[in-house]
Amino acid sequence: MSSETQAGIKTVGGAAAAMRSGPDTSTGGGSLTMVWALAQRELAALFYLPIAYVVGAIFLGVTGWFFMNETLVPGQEASLRALMERMAGLLVFALPLLTMRSLADDYANGTIETLMTAPVTDAAVVVGKFLGAMLFYLVLLAATLLHVVLMASHAAPVGTVVLVGYLGMILLGGLFIAVGIFASSCTRHQLLAAILAIIILAIFTFLVDAGAEYAGYAWLRNVCAYVNIFWHFADFTKGIIDSRSVIFLGSGIIFFLFLATKVMESRRWR
Repeated sequence: MSSETQAGIKTVGGAAAAMRSGPDTSTGGGSLTMVWALAQRELAALFYLPIAYVVGAIFLGVTGWFFMNETLVPGQEASLRALMERMAGLLVFALPLLTMRSLADDYANGTIETLMTAPVTDAAVVVGKFLGAMLFYLVLLAATLLHVVLMASHAAPVGTVVLVGYLGMILLGGLFIAVGIFASSCTRHQLLAAILAIIILAIFTFLVDAGAEYAGYAWLRNVCAYVNIFWHFADFTKGIIDSRSVIFLGSGIIFFLFLATKVMESRRWR
């Protein structure tokens, strides 16, 4: 049995045990306890997985390269905007690799049966997995604050712009993770889940970005621009909090978590 599978079994088994011994599930506190137990164990499982460290190291390494060669350049504007745009592009590929095992691994090794017999709703499972992956992502994102420190030691970046930019990174990462969990709920094969999530994200980022610029019809360019995730994220990198962008990214998170929940419900009755 692989270490990844063992970690998954420990994660689900521990979560289920905590749920059975936790408060009454009829109360809101009980539901929150279930979600938090799942989130903690999803986070712990990610810290056990070598792929998480590989993805994190590559992401931070490439981000650092961009920072040193494109941002921390003499005479360059003291702005992290270009770096954050680069980071957003990297996350299209990085986060699906982190979330590909979220539910697919449970289906593959049978530990999903433990969750389905525990007093926990499908929505709680999905939200718990989402929060666990988000916590890991926040740790990864916190490591990039070193760039802010280095920038501040050489120039004077606008603090509010940096804060708003990182708020955008959190919302963007949340949407990408939600897409990854949805893809993971659709298959028992982790690699297929990663590919599916990357395809979905690539369509709503790179493809529609090209469509917004080169489509032959004005209405099609407008549609592509509106559904372009990067277009909404760009406001945050400029230090602008646009309610439309917040609603778009927040709604996307809820929508894909809802889809993942519905997929789990459909599997429960098969």
